[in-house]
Formats: sequence, structure tokens, C-alpha cells
Amino acid sequence: MRGNWQRMNLCLGWLFLLLGIVGIPLPLLPTTPFLLLAAFFFSRSSPRLHRWLRAHRLFGPIIRDWEEHKRISLRAKISATLAIVLLFAISLLVAKLALALDIMLVLVAVGVLVFIWTRPHG
Repeated sequence: MRGNWQRMNLCLGWLFLLLGIVGIPLPLLPTTPFLLLAAFFFSRSSPRLHRWLRAHRLFGPIIRDWEEHKRISLRAKISATLAIVLLFAISLLVAKLALALDIMLVLVAVGVLVFIWTRPHG
């Protein structure tokens, strides 16, 4: 059973790392949350990959800053906020969901933004 959890964590780590990499050139896909999730799952499945990610020239500072100080850079906060507001606005305008689902989407967006903006930035 432990092996299955470890494989799942490893797969999730790779998935979020790939999403983070794809998010570098795409302004609507924020990189930082995906990198932090990749580091989280690699820390539970592969110490070697977790160390590699922490030591990476581009990704390492973001991950170390979060793991050591629970900080999110101001640039990452702004990027994530723009992406969240834009994506949620598009969802609300295009999807034509029931009012209850619209309210739920707004509450999720607000909750994520409150979390992001209440973290310190360095």
C-alpha cells in the first residue's frame, strides 16, 4: 500500500512540475503554485527529485523561500492574482452556470486570493 502512495505522489509531482513549466510562457497559467505542489509531492516520494528541484537555478529560490519562510514573492502574487481573476471571470461569463455555482466559484477565488495575499512576500 505504501508503494502505491509513493508512486501516486511521484506522478503528481511530475504532473505539477510539467504544469509549472508550461506556465512559464503562458500568462494565464501561474507557475509558482504548480512548482510548490511539485516540491510537496516530490518531498513525499523522491528525496532526490526534491533536492534537485530545490537546487534548480530557476525554480529553487521560489521553493526554498516557501519551504523555509512560507513567503510568496510579490511578482508571483501579482501573476497568480491576474490569472485567477481572469480565468474565474471567463468561467463566470462563458459557462452560464447556476447562481449557486457562480457563488461557489467566486468564494473559491476569494479564498485562494486571501490565502495568497496574507502570506508574507520577500
